[in-house]
Amino acid sequence: MAKTAPKGGTQCLEGLITDQKKGLKRVAKVSNTTRSGGRVVYRGRSFPGFNKPMRNSGSGQHKMTVLAKKGDEVKVVNFGQKGYGHNYSAEARKSYLARSAGIKNKSGKLTSRDKFSANYWARKVLWAGSGGSRKSPPKRKS
Repeated sequence: MAKTAPKGGTQCLEGLITDQKKGLKRVAKVSNTTRSGGRVVYRGRSFPGFNKPMRNSGSGQHKMTVLAKKGDEVKVVNFGQKGYGHNYSAEARKSYLARSAGIKNKSGKLTSRDKFSANYWARKVLWAGSGGSRKSPPKRKS
């Protein structure tokens, strides 16, 4: 039995939506992307590659964006608050990583190891652990 669009909604392109136990999740296939000049183009937007975060150039509230890839599925993930710094101190980093390790999605699964979650990318990029950037934001001049 095929899924139909909700009343008053629009029909989704085939292959863009995968059925999950609780509702629908917006995921596309790698075949929906194209390569152009060493970059990946997806839905008219250019990315440096799969799983390579970049600064969000839009006027939205997110600091960074990434074209996440898991197997043959891709998804655009936005993460980080634009106005915030990151990696404030070793103590703050340790506290945040401990708290964010317990964040779960609607299905009850932990998101700290799910490439399609903002939590995964925030922990990996903005709150980098061993081997990652430990640079603190610049001090304000009084």
